[in-house]
Amino acid sequence: MDWPHDPDGEDGSEGGRKYGHAVIAKKVDEAEDFPLDVAAFVDEYGDDPVRIDFETVVSVQDVFEGVDADEFADFVEMHRALGEAMRENGYWFYEGADAFVGDA
Repeated sequence: MDWPHDPDGEDGSEGGRKYGHAVIAKKVDEAEDFPLDVAAFVDEYGDDPVRIDFETVVSVQDVFEGVDADEFADFVEMHRALGEAMRENGYWFYEGADAFVGDA
């Protein structure tokens, strides 16, 4: 897919790689954008790239597939819905520190 900008360039990640929720969070002003209209957000940013892991880049629209909400009341509600959608679509790979720490 041809992206409107390089996901690892200055426009996409402010000089360093940002993944998943971090990329989408940078597009939202918590003080001014809520309640957030999901359709309007996807219309505006849907083609933008989101780096999922070191080799996978998908669009914002792809990440929002499976999100049933029409509107998010606040930042936390948005992140919870995106986390659920990302897990359901195979875009979430981190499951917490316990997944990496064995019983001592």
